[in-house]
Amino acid sequence: MTGSGTVRTRGGGISMTKEEIDLFLSTERTCHVATLGGDGSPHVAPLWFVWDGAFLWLNSLVRSRRWTDLHKDSRVAVVVDGGEQFTDLRGVEVRGSAVSVGDVPRGSRPDAVPRTGEDDLLRGVELSFARKYAGRDEFVVDGHHAWLRVTPHSMRSWDFGKLRRSR
Repeated sequence: MTGSGTVRTRGGGISMTKEEIDLFLSTERTCHVATLGGDGSPHVAPLWFVWDGAFLWLNSLVRSRRWTDLHKDSRVAVVVDGGEQFTDLRGVEVRGSAVSVGDVPRGSRPDAVPRTGEDDLLRGVELSFARKYAGRDEFVVDGHHAWLRVTPHSMRSWDFGKLRRSR
């Protein structure tokens, strides 16, 4: 992990390496995003995402509870997990902060002068997103979504398959 965040490990040697985390987050398709409402109540919802090796990128509806929550309190927890049988269970928990990047919603400034660096950055994220979820090299802006960049402050991972392999 890069930046000031920490990668935490779990007991029993089931933590993933940085390389395993990168591969896992690059291939899994759905995450569960937890936010806090103004009254302190939690909200959890599934979402598609892109991992670039340093940040988790969420393509979120701008008229959602998640969007509202994160603009009042940027703290977020995200879990990506997979597996059917106990020894197949794998996952990563990311705790961090989220900020919006780019137009809100994306595409709302079609005639505007591009922001330095921001549009180039988002083009790469959007290309990764389009390839991952649509299998093509073109991201379609719908005028309802925008980008949230999650900066990890800590990460935890688990791969219960390592229990089977260590026996």
